[in-house]
Amino acid sequence: MRKLSDWLATAEMWIAALLAALLTVLILLNVVSRALGMAIYWVDEMAIYAMVWMTFLATSVVIKRRQTLSVTLIVDLLPAPGRVWLGLFSDLMVLLFAGLLLVFCIRWFDPFTLYQHGFDSGAFQMQTFNFIYAESTNTLGLKKFWIWLALPFVAVTLLLHAWVNLLGRCSQLLKRDYSDVQG
Repeated sequence: MRKLSDWLATAEMWIAALLAALLTVLILLNVVSRALGMAIYWVDEMAIYAMVWMTFLATSVVIKRRQTLSVTLIVDLLPAPGRVWLGLFSDLMVLLFAGLLLVFCIRWFDPFTLYQHGFDSGAFQMQTFNFIYAESTNTLGLKKFWIWLALPFVAVTLLLHAWVNLLGRCSQLLKRDYSDVQG
């Protein structure tokens, strides 16, 4: 599982980097086109969606690598075993968050009911009053659920990363290895 998590984190970072490059190009295109008096309206929306996906993907990797910003005032005062136990609690909270996010996404997207209706979004909407598959973006005309898929995708990857981190922390506790203690 660690290899899968590592491979996935690498892929997420490459995609996030490509989205960052796309975002830069889109913003420059927007500046130039507006300066020339020929604004391209879909560029703003595309830049926002690229930034949303980039942020979620990079966040998953940052949490996997345990590189998030944190206040370590109390943690630094603890002995090494206490820091490992606190890290274990932190890993458990990330795992819980990822699991809850995935459950909420499944409830929101409701893929099982959509499947029951033969992927007919109209019939799905009539039964559930959930219009997630009907709403389109303002200028691109893209269905918004494609943008919102960032949430369940990141929930799954974060769940995998958090599980691997938790197993590593448990292994560290069992071996009583406190040499590389991170928060």
